[in-house]
Amino acid sequence: MKSVLLSRFFILLPWILIVIIMLDVDTRRPAPPLTPRPYFSPYAVGRGGARLPLRRGGPDSGPGRGWERRNESRPHARPRPEPPLPTIYAITPTYSRPVQKAELTRLANTFRQVAQLHWILVEDAAARSELVSRFLARAGLPCTHLHVPTPRRYKRPGLPRATEQRNAGLAWLRQRHQHQRAQPGVLFFADDDNTYSLELFQEMRTTRKVSVWPVGLVGGRRYERPLVENGKVVGWYTGWRADRPFAIDMAGFAVSLQVILSNPKAVFKRRGSQPGMQESDFLKQITTVEELEPKANNCTKVLVWHTRTEKVNLANEPKYRLDTVKIEV
Repeated sequence: MKSVLLSRFFILLPWILIVIIMLDVDTRRPAPPLTPRPYFSPYAVGRGGARLPLRRGGPDSGPGRGWERRNESRPHARPRPEPPLPTIYAITPTYSRPVQKAELTRLANTFRQVAQLHWILVEDAAARSELVSRFLARAGLPCTHLHVPTPRRYKRPGLPRATEQRNAGLAWLRQRHQHQRAQPGVLFFADDDNTYSLELFQEMRTTRKVSVWPVGLVGGRRYERPLVENGKVVGWYTGWRADRPFAIDMAGFAVSLQVILSNPKAVFKRRGSQPGMQESDFLKQITTVEELEPKANNCTKVLVWHTRTEKVNLANEPKYRLDTVKIEV
C-alpha cells in the first residue's frame, strides 16, 4: 500500500513544483502604474468664480464637447409663417349673346391658372340663366353667380353699360366682409371681352390702394397708358378725352379690398354720368391721381387687351330649328 502511495506522489511531484515556480515568478513582476480616470465636473467656472451648471451635448459632440453651458443654449428660432396670399376678386358683367359662352370659356381658362382668385359673375338678366349656371358648375373655380337686369331706359346706345352689374358685385363683396375681419384682397373689373396676361395678376396682387397699368387696343389706339415720372402718375397717353380726371379704361386699374370696404358709398353712378366717364366717376370717390400706384414696369408693358370678339355672321342660321338635336353653343 505504501509503495503505491509513494509511486503516485513521485509522479505528481514534478507538476506541483512547476506550479509553485510559476506562481513565484508572477508575484515578482512589477505592477503596472494606475492611470487616474478623468473627472468631468458638472460645473464650469464663470465670472467671479461662480459655478455654472452644464448639460450634456448631442450625439455628434466630439471629445471635450460633451457638456455645454445651460445659459448659452437657445432654442432654434421657428420660421415665421408666410403672410396669406391676397385674394383677387374679379367682377365680370355678362349678358346673353351668341358669343357669351365662348367669351366666358376663354376667361375661365385664364382664371383657372391664377392662385387665390374668386370670380364674381353678374348676369344682366332677371334670373340666372341655365347656360351660365351649367358653365360655372363645370368651371372648377371659386365663384359667385349673381344677376340683376339693366332697366330698359338705360339700354339706349351711347349710355354706360354694366353699371348695375358692377354695383351688384360691389354690394356682394361688402356684405360678405361686413361682419368679419377682411383678409387681404384686391378687386378689379374683368370684362368678358378682354384678354389677360397671367403676369397682370402678379402685378395687381401687391396693390396697396389703387394700382394702374396700360391697356392695349382701346380708345382708337394700339394702347393707352398712364404717364409716369419718378414713380408717380403725371398724365395720360390716350386718344379720347385726355381731360378726363382718370383717362383710363375699366380694365386698367385695381383697388384694394380695404379701400372698397372703407368707402361703402363708392359705386358706379347713373345720374349725371356721361358716356366714357364711369371710370373717372368711380375713382374720384376713392383716390387721387397722386396716390395711384403704377404697375407693369412703370406703365410701359401691356398686359391686358380690349380684344372684343368679332361680331358673328349668322345670316344662314334658320329661323326654325331644323337639327334633330339641341346643342348649346
